[in-house]
Amino acid sequence: MTILVDDAGPVRTITLNRPTVRNAIDLPLRIALAEAIEAADTDPEVRAIVLTGAGGSFCSGGDIATMTRMPADAALERINLAQKVIRAIWTTSKPVLAAVEGAAFGAGAGLAAACDRVIAARDARFAATFTNVGLSGDMGTYVSLPARIGVARTRQLILFPAPLSATDALEWGLVDSLAEPGAALAAAQADAATLAQRPAEALGVIKAMLPIAPSMHPLDVLDREAAEQARLFDSDDFAEAIDAFAAKRSPVFGTRQGARQ
Repeated sequence: MTILVDDAGPVRTITLNRPTVRNAIDLPLRIALAEAIEAADTDPEVRAIVLTGAGGSFCSGGDIATMTRMPADAALERINLAQKVIRAIWTTSKPVLAAVEGAAFGAGAGLAAACDRVIAARDARFAATFTNVGLSGDMGTYVSLPARIGVARTRQLILFPAPLSATDALEWGLVDSLAEPGAALAAAQADAATLAQRPAEALGVIKAMLPIAPSMHPLDVLDREAAEQARLFDSDDFAEAIDAFAAKRSPVFGTRQGARQ
């Protein structure tokens, strides 16, 4: 199986499972990965998603062994299957976390950067290696990397595809937190479990607002903020938080169980 799926309470872990090629992405893997993320999105029991790779490597990029010269229209169909993975990450309202061990190269770097939180082992490495095979980059590279590290650093990372250490990636903003080697998955799952206890609708608004706000007029952002905030004032999670505050207890988001206790 190219994808492994495991649930621990409200956290679903999706594992790229081609360890013999450091989880390089071929056509079956990109199809299965997109379907797995979409399935997690529609499952009401899942409140946070973790992406990781089997065998001590996150993802070494596209599987070059499966690539060959082809007409643009044929290539576009192949590439859009990869873009479907990123669309699934960006369009789900649920937080998606990457647990990175070993290499996150090429499409693997794009996959990690597209996530809402990246936890990397201290010895992990990142590289935008597209030009090594005469390509320019996909998997959301031109959105996720500039949003995380800025245009100038993105330009240099793509033009000079030398590996970036996890420590430097943290300093740049490509990585959000470091873990000891072998512990990235556990750290990501712990963070996901924390997020799974937070108000899901509010997290969804945050995830939706952050990518679009920079391209909007500031006054339009104020209007959108107000509309979203007003909608949340009429949510079960907000009502639960107010009840919990009055009762001097911790809120139980997602079920209103706390209000019935």
